[in-house]
Amino acid sequence: MSTATPVSFSEATIQRFDREVVKYPDEQRQSAVMACLAIIQQEQGHVSTAAEAALAAYLRMEPIAVHEVTTFYNMYNQQPLGKFKLNVCTNLPCQLRDGNKALHHLEQKLGIKMGETTADGLFTLQQSECLGACADSPVMLVNDRHMCSFMSNEKLDQLVDGLRASEGQA
Repeated sequence: MSTATPVSFSEATIQRFDREVVKYPDEQRQSAVMACLAIIQQEQGHVSTAAEAALAAYLRMEPIAVHEVTTFYNMYNQQPLGKFKLNVCTNLPCQLRDGNKALHHLEQKLGIKMGETTADGLFTLQQSECLGACADSPVMLVNDRHMCSFMSNEKLDQLVDGLRASEGQA
């Protein structure tokens, strides 16, 4: 983990953290780490190592413990990403039902490889582990919130075109 410029959170962010921490006994305040990481990501778009360190100090835990949580879950972005994060499930059941084909179709449609962001900053394409909808594959998750099922090439094209249009870039 690299050394990063210190981060200080706004009073509004600290108040949001406080609302999460109060749900646990004080000696277990670190149990709020995931909720606090989600707040950081929501406000900053990603969780930097500096934000991890500042959160660790707030929760009175080791910075490496926060970093382990951030890197374990793919819902926490460790660098700035596109406005739309497209996670395509490529776990074995989805692979058997065209998950990899869906990923490759999106790579071609967007002109990027998995793990990259489009030049216009709109889309980041990622693969993900099981999204829990194997029978609906290929499946994908948009911005860690919206599950899309049975994603044929046509449906993938409609999704991307619709998201572009929503940003006035059709």
